Amino acid sequence: MTNIAHFFIAIPIDSSLRGMLKSWQSDLQELLPYKQWTHEMDLHITLKFLGPVEGVRLTKLKEALYAVEDIETFSVDVEKVGAFGNPEKPRVLWAGVSKNESINTLQKLVENIASEHGFQPERRAYRPHITLAKKWNSSVADHSLDTTKNLFSDKQQFTVDRVVIFQIFPARSPKYEVIAEYRLKEGD
Repeated sequence: MTNIAHFFIAIPIDSSLRGMLKSWQSDLQELLPYKQWTHEMDLHITLKFLGPVEGVRLTKLKEALYAVEDIETFSVDVEKVGAFGNPEKPRVLWAGVSKNESINTLQKLVENIASEHGFQPERRAYRPHITLAKKWNSSVADHSLDTTKNLFSDKQQFTVDRVVIFQIFPARSPKYEVIAEYRLKEGD
């Protein structure tokens, strides 16, 4: 049995925003005990996780995703730090992304295209974010996200101008590689 490559569809992050988030990560690493910190070049906003995808199915999906190029570029704000999971030992640390009509429209289009190609629809509500770290690594409750998250409240506007398909290479660092890119159309 051969291993089938895993993929996801995402919004890549520009270099200036990566710089701000890398600075946040450096400071947070001193304060919070996570096992895995996202590599600076792997920072992104997920639109749809695909999982394992065979070649023919991937080719058809890549063609269908050209529909996102009809969406105009738009901006979102990236600000604050938050977490998913148990507040005492949160499993995922993230930077918040403002949810607006444009990102909702883009995500729904990607979700619909993926569903038309046999991918399971996401049951959870879409919550755009940028994962900074995963896997809490402490049984001690002396680390608190509540005491640190207000320290990371800078706000930066980010222009969403493209969507990509990333292939996942778990043994590499960075571990995500762009295999297809779609440019959103310039606004008036």
